[in-house]
Amino acid sequence: MSEQNKPLTCNFCGSDQYEERRIEYLYSYKGEYLLVPDTPVQVCTNCGMVYYDAAVLKEIERRFFAIRQKQERPDRYIQMPTTSYAS
Repeated sequence: MSEQNKPLTCNFCGSDQYEERRIEYLYSYKGEYLLVPDTPVQVCTNCGMVYYDAAVLKEIERRFFAIRQKQERPDRYIQMPTTSYAS
């Protein structure tokens, strides 16, 4: 995230201390998913709130639809177990 796009203060706790990290981001659309490792984010060092750059999210969305329409290929496929939560 560029310095210009970095939030001035955390919307949750008001801190102005952030660090850049890389996380695994799970994009979902109508029951389909794209796991994106090494997604750059800014994390508030006080409370842990995660901030995403809009350009990063737009690129993830673009790639998801390109893969879905078979215009691009994913790096690989993984299996994901599912289970229902019942009270």
